[in-house]
Amino acid sequence: MPANLTPQYRAAEQRFREGKSVPEKIAALEEMHATIPKHKGTEKMQADIKRRLAKMRASAQEARAKGGVDLFHVEKQGAGQVALVGTPNVGKSALVAAVSKARVNVAPYPYATHAAVPGMMPFEDIHIQLVDLPPVSDEGVVPGMIGALRYADVLMICLDLSAKDLLEQPEVCLRALAARGLVRKGDAVPEGGIAKPVVLVGTKADAAGTRDNCEALEALRPDLRPIVPTSAETGEGLEELGRRLFETLCVVRVYSKEPGKPADLQRPFILPRGSTVLDLASAIHKDLARGLKRARIWGSEKYEGQAVQRDHVLADKDVIELHV
Repeated sequence: MPANLTPQYRAAEQRFREGKSVPEKIAALEEMHATIPKHKGTEKMQADIKRRLAKMRASAQEARAKGGVDLFHVEKQGAGQVALVGTPNVGKSALVAAVSKARVNVAPYPYATHAAVPGMMPFEDIHIQLVDLPPVSDEGVVPGMIGALRYADVLMICLDLSAKDLLEQPEVCLRALAARGLVRKGDAVPEGGIAKPVVLVGTKADAAGTRDNCEALEALRPDLRPIVPTSAETGEGLEELGRRLFETLCVVRVYSKEPGKPADLQRPFILPRGSTVLDLASAIHKDLARGLKRARIWGSEKYEGQAVQRDHVLADKDVIELHV
């Protein structure tokens, strides 16, 4: 049976061959596994990808144990990982500090961030992982940081709404990212690249005149819309930022319920948008997926307790009762 490999898979395979760091190779292998067609003709290839992934992850763990720490790699936690991108002194670190308890180095001078600094941003009943990274410039991206950007689920470009070079900031960021195949150049993804989802965020929205600056930037660059104005000082826009990031991550929250018991609404399962009842069972335990017979659902799209099939697509905040 022919493999019928997709362009997305071949691009990820090319990135794996060209990757110069372990995190870059791991991110490429994960993309290969996610995009390879799942059928009998690719079973050996899928097994080989899993084997190489396990080997690369073990290698990364061994390197960390021996002190060979990758300063830019952060293991994913929460509903998804968002990497912050920005020119020097735009307020990335202050934003991470405002929404999490991360120990970031907030300083009034540029290049205060030298390595990846993660922080967990609460949004409703989940957390989204933000990763503060060194700034980008006209010279490009700090060596070693590309793997972290490829590994992240979403890129968040931060723009200082109070700065005189506001119009140049997005150009610098997008040019640096496009040069490494991380965002589109026009309507096309560069060969061997992968277009990461991007959220644009304006910082320092509490400063005088920033609202007008933001509107002017959106008028001049409609391709950048919508920009989320935020303030680390006043908290303005942080709730909207959490919602925008959650929507961009393309995930859903699903709550489990045991028969005859209340639903567990404290710890939702986070699944990719489009996941099915069977995907939820697999996320809980592979044996549960194998023995799954039926399910009942409580949610906005069905009547309370309606029986659904294993291939039923889940919506955000659905409550599912699985039966084996």
